[in-house]
Amino acid sequence: MAREFPLERLRNFGIVAHVDAGKTTTSERVLFYTGMSHKIGEVHDGATVTDWMEQERERGITITAAAISCNWSKTEVVDRKDKSQMYTFNIIDTPGHIDFTAEVKRSMRVLDGAVVVFDSVAGVEPQSETNWGYADEAKVPRICFINKMDRLGADFEKSYKSILERLSKKAVRVQLPWGGEENFKGVIDLVKMKAYTFTGEMGTLITEVEIPDELRADAEKYHAELVEKVVEHDDTLMEAFLGGEMPTLEDLKKTLRKAVLANQLFPVFTGSALKNIGVQLVLDGVVDYLPAPTDLADVKGTNPDSGEEETRKHSDDEPLSALAFKVQDDKFGQLAFFRVYSGTVKAGSYILNATTGNKERVGRIVRLLADKRTEVEEVYAGEIAAGVGFKEVKTSHTLCDEAKPIVLEQIVFPNPVVAMRVEPKTRNDQEKMGMALKRLADEDPTFKVSTDDETMETIIAGMGELHLEILVDRMKREFGVEANVGAPQVAYRETIQREAEADYKYAKQSGGRGQYGHVKIKIRPMQPLPEGETVPKNTTRDDHYEFVNSIKGGAIPNEYIPAVMKGCKEAMARGFVAGYKMEDVTVELYDGSFHDVDSSEIAFKLAAIYAFKEAAAKAGAVLLEPIMKIEVRTPEQFMGDINGNISSKRGQVIGMGEIGEKKVITATVPLKEMFGYTTSLRGMTQGRASMTMTFDHYEVVPPNVAADIRKARGVKDVEEEA
Repeated sequence: MAREFPLERLRNFGIVAHVDAGKTTTSERVLFYTGMSHKIGEVHDGATVTDWMEQERERGITITAAAISCNWSKTEVVDRKDKSQMYTFNIIDTPGHIDFTAEVKRSMRVLDGAVVVFDSVAGVEPQSETNWGYADEAKVPRICFINKMDRLGADFEKSYKSILERLSKKAVRVQLPWGGEENFKGVIDLVKMKAYTFTGEMGTLITEVEIPDELRADAEKYHAELVEKVVEHDDTLMEAFLGGEMPTLEDLKKTLRKAVLANQLFPVFTGSALKNIGVQLVLDGVVDYLPAPTDLADVKGTNPDSGEEETRKHSDDEPLSALAFKVQDDKFGQLAFFRVYSGTVKAGSYILNATTGNKERVGRIVRLLADKRTEVEEVYAGEIAAGVGFKEVKTSHTLCDEAKPIVLEQIVFPNPVVAMRVEPKTRNDQEKMGMALKRLADEDPTFKVSTDDETMETIIAGMGELHLEILVDRMKREFGVEANVGAPQVAYRETIQREAEADYKYAKQSGGRGQYGHVKIKIRPMQPLPEGETVPKNTTRDDHYEFVNSIKGGAIPNEYIPAVMKGCKEAMARGFVAGYKMEDVTVELYDGSFHDVDSSEIAFKLAAIYAFKEAAAKAGAVLLEPIMKIEVRTPEQFMGDINGNISSKRGQVIGMGEIGEKKVITATVPLKEMFGYTTSLRGMTQGRASMTMTFDHYEVVPPNVAADIRKARGVKDVEEEA
């Protein structure tokens, strides 16, 4: 089966935004205008296509990223069924709530571009900044869409200014709104210098007209500003422009596209998805300015056999390389979503999972419209699809040609910050709960399941209270597991502040063969790898633990080294300050000794555990807590009460501003102090203030608070233990 559309006419992009910016409403319009849906569903009716989970429809928010494949012909094309004029879109509608931020992060890894949606009243919001940061990390080109221009209080200029101040100075207007609030009529295109109205059924009748006289001066002013910013990115155009020659429309769009692909400019569109104004022109903008796979640099990876860097071109003729970015259980079974970077994948074929080293059979391949499927025989370079029937494929695994193996860069996810205890209600639930938790953890890399070694209780951890609430609800609805849950707890971490050494000899003799293991280790705070450097051969490293084998002359035989590494990692998992997992530690094994008869793996593992505890006592081990960035929007009369309340919670106000008639307070506050804050905020402000919260960083817990945490967990003082 041949590729339907050439690679140059493929666009993989995500729709991202803060909660309630109108992202899912925009996605529904995209489905309607591209012909994938014959009826527009609304979030407030619980009838949207992309929010297909029961929990999403009940709460009116997006929880899981939904994949959509559709075709689009630009609005200027006369015959919109002419396939030679069509483009293929693979779109991912991502969540806006911070608790489901992993969905955005993993989507950014496999997308080529993004449409960032903003509420015209609120402007840039906290999750807008988080998502923008993820896009910066992944170097994803973006276009902006200032939505909801029909809302009371809509202000395009204020929203545009918030993008410049809080996200990037490289944003540039390519449209202006025609009217606003209840008088919002259409948009002014600053590239073509034309105005557009959207009438007929669901805004499908697009009419190009001259710019109204009352907006002509503003349009000319901002058109000149746009041209100035664009010509800076082409020496020939700049020279001609300085000589008084204006660029042609074709040159202007071509140079703007080049700047967008290089992340040098971010075009800003406007409209109202709910009122069916402007969405089609955003889709034209996706075609004009966001990249096709052929615009991207070659894909880099590592040969698992030689350890050397390899590259793959975005081409069907190259060996296969694909990245699994999401695993999902639905009513049809388990799906593994993957992005093909090079080569092709056929249903029924065998491919190599380079991450595990095992072969996998591709049972079936499906393209998706949220929770609906269409089976295909083959997918090509640049495309996004899902496989059915994989046995061991997990998030971040690389799928490739067995004869030409390659491992692509993995997706790094944030650590959970909230934990709670969960127990099954009945014996029957107990059997099902383990399976349900494993499948949910396979789907969501930010959801962790562990067992408390002392109480043997099951602990689940995630990105927030809502995250865990949704997962417990899914356990009940999808797996039939009834469970009791404890109160949310903070996911503290531990680390060390300085270097320390320990020399520990584990020797036991109790008749017959004894046990002997002797290690000398150094521990120190783990440092990030310098850019461009790879992990040395004598070093094993993951995100939060590094083990360096510096043994010389066979002081410890090679077969015992893994036991030492495992022992240190186990000691870190048990913690030292308050029994929480220790992270970001480098352990160097530099000396030791062994016994020809009595040495064993268990002896060296135990020696490593005791040596690590001894070193941690000297290395300034501390407790870390998650610090959240909060943004409170409130009427001015409540600012004093809110600031005082934030201070009482060990919080720090880091900024104040205003949006519309409301004041905005930005602060950092420990997560421990934030449980139930939304309720107390409503009480303080007669229900007139709102708050959003995102994870910011980990910080050392003050000694008095750490002492209370240790006491609550029944742990002795560090000095006493040392």
